[in-house]
Amino acid sequence: MRCDKFPRVCRLMRNSPGPDCCKKKCVNVKRDRMNCGMCGYKCKYTEICCKGVCVNASFDKRNCGGCNHKCNKGEFCVYGMCNYA
Repeated sequence: MRCDKFPRVCRLMRNSPGPDCCKKKCVNVKRDRMNCGMCGYKCKYTEICCKGVCVNASFDKRNCGGCNHKCNKGEFCVYGMCNYA
């Protein structure tokens, strides 16, 4: 069963990569780099997809080194590590 004809199959299938259907494939637009936030929106090579938004985990203090890895107040994110010196 393909999701382009039956979009709900992505939500119902066990072990589905995600609940969304993009180009006949089940994906999760909240974390898929090739479909970030919506079908076909690609993150740059240096970015990852967190909650449907492309971020640079090397320098984003709210997603330092990965999604939802927050640096403490006053700390900076450098090369994916908080307060790297």
